[in-house]
Amino acid sequence: MTTSAQAPMEPTDGRGRVAELHAIREQAARGPSDKATEAQHAKGKLTARERIALLLDEGSFNEVEPLRRHRATGFGLENKKPYTDGVITGWGTVHGRTVFVYAHDFRIFGGALGEAHAQKIHKIMDMAIQAGAPLVSLNDGAGARIQEGVSALAGYGGIFQRNTKASGVIPQISVMLGPCAGGAAYSPALTDFVFMVRDTSQMFITGPDVVRAVTGEEITQNGLGGADVHAETSGVCHFAYDDEATCLAEVRYLLSLLPQNNHENPPAVASADPVDRRSDALLQLVPANGRFPYDMRGVIEELVDDGEYLEVHSAWATNVLCGLARLGGRSVGIVANQPQHLAGVLDARASEKAARFVQLCDAFNIPLVTLVDVPGFLPGVDQEHGGIIRHGAKLLYAYCNATVPRISVVLRKAYGGAYIVMDSQSIGADLTYAWPTNEIAVMGAEGAANVVFRKQIAEAADPETMRARMVKEYKAELMHPYYAAERGLVDDVIDPAETREVLIRSLAMLRTKHADLPPRKHGNPPQ
Repeated sequence: MTTSAQAPMEPTDGRGRVAELHAIREQAARGPSDKATEAQHAKGKLTARERIALLLDEGSFNEVEPLRRHRATGFGLENKKPYTDGVITGWGTVHGRTVFVYAHDFRIFGGALGEAHAQKIHKIMDMAIQAGAPLVSLNDGAGARIQEGVSALAGYGGIFQRNTKASGVIPQISVMLGPCAGGAAYSPALTDFVFMVRDTSQMFITGPDVVRAVTGEEITQNGLGGADVHAETSGVCHFAYDDEATCLAEVRYLLSLLPQNNHENPPAVASADPVDRRSDALLQLVPANGRFPYDMRGVIEELVDDGEYLEVHSAWATNVLCGLARLGGRSVGIVANQPQHLAGVLDARASEKAARFVQLCDAFNIPLVTLVDVPGFLPGVDQEHGGIIRHGAKLLYAYCNATVPRISVVLRKAYGGAYIVMDSQSIGADLTYAWPTNEIAVMGAEGAANVVFRKQIAEAADPETMRARMVKEYKAELMHPYYAAERGLVDDVIDPAETREVLIRSLAMLRTKHADLPPRKHGNPPQ
């Protein structure tokens, strides 16, 4: 590689200068050595440029500062000054739309961040914000470059500041493709989506060695911060895949569903799926009896264009579903209770998951469709002590604060405060619909009868018969399918088979919706 001690020979004419330029650029593009590339491949990982080639449309990448090198001295760095300084930055297109990208090159300094490395990232982030285009980071770095000391740490501060500035302005996607520790893990946590690859990518603040030294716990890198840990346990990871090619293909698909920035709408595409397609299968998918579970994913796939649905956080807080799809060729965000897990009840994690998704959709002008089948909030000491009030309020705040078009559909149960929180009409849903199987009430009939008719049941000669009678009476009076519609709490009771058409036509009407929030610097949502 070229170093300060091995400067290129002085060219004698313009043609020589051009030849020198091409030689230097070729060297920068090739990387440190074939041996380093082989070592990267041996770990099951692609190089930074191979990753960029998979992410972007073919031939669209424009590199920025490929010849940048660090200026540090000491600790052997003065004789090791590779081009790019371990990060490749630039822009290209995904499905023809501009996307900015930076990719750590693990072959150079282990992808560790130094001053010049950070400045390149700062520049590309500033360019993305100014151009109003998404930013994708391909992360494969070992944290701060120790040899550069506090200068490297300050570089992370500049990245965090820009992540925050860009939040809600442009989509930010972090793709974890190697071990990322300390500051390298915090930037992804500030972005909109985190992708990980099983076995090769990890995220943690302190690695297994530090954990062992401080707590005595023995754990592997994957056990501490692998893809499945963050996808299922911590909720840090939104998507986890088995290989880099699949992961980057899904990043491309996600970008196709998002707008370029907060001033644009998501791109519309032509859809061959008829708007008025009936969904008679829904009558078999969803049991009329509210006690029976079913997979809400089947309902979503039946409603959306071509059954295509990108689920977010699919392995975390599985009692609620969040995802992006298209209806009538236009992107929508879907929030739905999942009766297959915990009967679709809301708990602290599910509330937090759904709240952040609602905020993301609202930030990027993506209409929200909420499918409701919720028996309430999960009771229990652990939930109360874990802050279910605070976490449930996050979802309530997110919906109340959202100004995008919002439509909710009550499929079956909608009980108590959870009914209100799941984008009911009373907190600002633009349109609310219900199926004939809906049960909208303060609580289930059995529980309600035990409270309302407690005295009559206790004094009855046959309490069980009296209880059954009172349950039936309560259902007939206050829980019949048209009770809420008669009081204007839902806009209509619809045939389940016509739900797709109703949603698409309603969203088309709401496309010109304009809603303003009160003037303020920002709200103070529950944390």
